[in-house]
Amino acid sequence: MRCRKCGQKAVINMRHHKLALCKAHYLEWFVAQTERFIKKYHMFSADDRVLVAVSGGKDSLALWDVLWRLGYQADGLYIDLGIDGGFGYSSQSKALTQAFAEERGLTLHIVNVPAAYGASIPEMAKLTHRGKGKPCSVCGLVKRHEMNRIARDLGYNVLATGHNLDDEAAVLFGNTLTWAAGYLRRQGPVLPASPGLARKVKPLFRFYERETAAYALLRGIRYIYEECPFSVGAKSIYYKQLLNQLEAKRPGAKLQFYLGFLKAKEEGLFADAAEEVAEALHTCPVCGQPTTAPGKCAFCRLVERVEAAVGERGE
Repeated sequence: MRCRKCGQKAVINMRHHKLALCKAHYLEWFVAQTERFIKKYHMFSADDRVLVAVSGGKDSLALWDVLWRLGYQADGLYIDLGIDGGFGYSSQSKALTQAFAEERGLTLHIVNVPAAYGASIPEMAKLTHRGKGKPCSVCGLVKRHEMNRIARDLGYNVLATGHNLDDEAAVLFGNTLTWAAGYLRRQGPVLPASPGLARKVKPLFRFYERETAAYALLRGIRYIYEECPFSVGAKSIYYKQLLNQLEAKRPGAKLQFYLGFLKAKEEGLFADAAEEVAEALHTCPVCGQPTTAPGKCAFCRLVERVEAAVGERGE
């Protein structure tokens, strides 16, 4: 198969776009498309300070690389969760992220969860029995809190994550199965800023996972290939498998599904929940972050339970 632009051998064929491209033209296309999405969805401008949440995986590092190439003020944030999984998952992903930043002369902020809060994510889950001892809900809570905290404390007004189309379509599929109206109203490529919270954006939300993987490989980005050891059996992975089967028979189905959802929201399918959420938020008396929970936020209550459990063990 030949590149549509130059006739050279293509390295990728995107059936949903009816587009095959060589290495040089694919990398050019990927960067240009990202810039187009940033502008189309009013994510941020050259004047904004962007904090990129990086995990050491292909998507977040690809995003940071693109923003760096485009000249945005983009720094990274890596959250060390203390996950081993038998092969040092956190230590490997952190080392790859640090190497990426050093090679490009970029600023990387690192939060060490075990050092800061006295326990790793798996330990927190066991000590508090949150999520029946599985760390996924604890992990999400801690990451959201730390991303918001660092953005606020260091003056970033935009928080960017590397979610791709496969991620977003799987979440949308799961929320639609249960008609989780609150989550459906809030899902989208841009979550506007609210008091105490930076604007959240997903510049890669229209790229398929294989497209972000291709960009990372063609750019020579070293990233961690292994999934989190606790992701085995996750519903999101099952939803992705189902959507992949649909995509194989109907190229472009995932993109159509997600963009159709966004269009329906624009046309008023869901009431705008921004004002409702803003009214429900108040400031946590401990950490100062906005929360909808009465009194202390869920994160601070989690930390208190961890500290109490550690104290009972005499650690």
